[in-house]
Amino acid sequence: MPRLRRRKNDEAAPPPPTPRAVRRALPPASQRRRERRVLLHAREERLRDLGGLMLEMYRRDQFRQDLLIDRCDELLALDQRLQELDSLLAAAVSSRRAAPAARCACGAPIASGSHFCGNCGRPVSASPAVVACASCGTPLPAEAKFCAACGHAAEPPPETPQLESSADSWAG
Repeated sequence: MPRLRRRKNDEAAPPPPTPRAVRRALPPASQRRRERRVLLHAREERLRDLGGLMLEMYRRDQFRQDLLIDRCDELLALDQRLQELDSLLAAAVSSRRAAPAARCACGAPIASGSHFCGNCGRPVSASPAVVACASCGTPLPAEAKFCAACGHAAEPPPETPQLESSADSWAG
């Protein structure tokens, strides 16, 4: 694995991607998991090397701050790539999962389009079993608090007004 270095000012940076650039297909999840394992191994090795470097600098009483900063920059770049891979893997896993079936409070599955539970006869709530993330559009269970793909907080489902029961209206 090549060392990660900062670009010098005299090197030209590649031009930023244009919005019309063609989207490339992402590599398969197995390849991303393999890359993640390799990066984790490299990160552990570099952390140990950094500790050894610090110990040797202390023993010799010769600190080179520039060397430490370069090694820390390498570790931060590895950490950033690991976070990218984790989010890509989480998005791949969440997109593969089927949406959970809608269930009544009694636990019975609710058929699509039905207004009452076939098991207990309760009216089906108006809130959908699956909602879309407001940030990225990924399908989420209605009770989810955060999106598994982007981490954005899920909006709570709208409150449905409760009808007064007939017993309450006669008591008053």
